[in-house]
Parts: sequence; structure tokens; C-alpha cells
Amino acid sequence: MKLIGIDDAGRGPVLGPMILAGIITDPKNEKILKSWNAKDSKLLTPLQRRTIAEKIRPQFTHHIETSSPKEIDSSSNLNYLEAIKTANIINHLTKNLKGKTTAIVDCPSVNIQAWSNDVQKLLNKPKNIILQCEHKADANHPIVSAASILAKEKREEEIYKLKLQLKIDFGSGYPADPKTKEFIQENFDDKKYAPIIRFSWNTVKKLIKAKDPIQKKLF
Repeated sequence: MKLIGIDDAGRGPVLGPMILAGIITDPKNEKILKSWNAKDSKLLTPLQRRTIAEKIRPQFTHHIETSSPKEIDSSSNLNYLEAIKTANIINHLTKNLKGKTTAIVDCPSVNIQAWSNDVQKLLNKPKNIILQCEHKADANHPIVSAASILAKEKREEEIYKLKLQLKIDFGSGYPADPKTKEFIQENFDDKKYAPIIRFSWNTVKKLIKAKDPIQKKLF
């Protein structure tokens, strides 16, 4: 029996990708993660998070799924997109396994059962997977905490790369961040920055709506 933990980072930002990370190991190895102080990434400082991630990566088999802003905007539903990415992670990590695997997932939907059903339908080996979707799984299971840490670190790395590539500091990417607000207000209609903006977010929709109708046709 193997154990998988899955969590996301970057669901809420108006800029940049959403990341899902999954880790697979023997259940007994959760005590190693616990000894490293693996917990919900939001409860760790950036240095603590980075230090733990550097321990996890070489010692634990893991898989990352990235959703670009364009993919997010094109999806019918963010929860369903996350169900697809969750299933991709489980399918990837279990492709060479024959026995049962328990997958613990930090559920993004208020309706755990419906979301679990969506994931289950997308699994390649549904009979081999014991799917355990929970709220606050990242706080209650070290394996999910570790996935939370890897997802957050990957998201931070991607944001750092984008800032270097575009030569601009747009903040954290979250709508409430003053730097992000300023960036969006000044650049939402600049095609140069279109690949990093989630145009389906209300933050951007309101700005487009306020512009001349001709501007709406740009995106």
C-alpha cells in the first residue's frame, strides 16, 4: 500500500499559474516529513518552506501539474480543472503500481462528494485508488503538507521567472496586493502581459468593461 498527498497553490491569484503537487511514499515515511516540520505551507516562512522543499525533492517521488492563465480562462470551472490535474497526478504516480494506493487530497470544493466523483471518473485505475478528499488535509496529514510545500515553492519559482522575463515587479499576483492592483490597472490591455493575466477574474473583467467597447475585442 502506497500513500499519495496532493495540494494546490495559486488558485486565487489574478496573475500567474495554478500549481498542483503530489507526493507518493510508504505511509511509514510520513514520520520523516513530520520530523522535518512539514505542515501547511501558509504556516511556514519562505526560508522554512524552501529548506523543507529541498529535503523533500531528492528523497520523495513527486509530480507537478501546472495550469497557465490561458488554460484557467478556457476551463469551464476551476474546480473541474483542478479535478483533472489531480487525476493526472494520481495516474502519473501510480502508472507502474499494481496494488492499492490511498490518495489524500486537499479538496478545493465545498461539495467534497461531487468533486471526489469528478476525480474518480478521470482515474486510469479507479479500483486501485482509495480516494480520500478532505478540507484542511494540508493541516492534518504530513504527506499533504509536503505536497502543499512543493506546490507553493513551484508557484514562487514560476512567479520569480516571470518577473525576470518581463522585467517588472507585479507583486504576489493576488488581487489584494497593492503592487498587483497597480500592475493590472496599468497593463491589463497590454498584449505583452496577456500570457500571465487571468482575464476570467472579476478584477480584470471590471477594468475591461470600464474601457471603450472596442477594447473588449482585444481579448
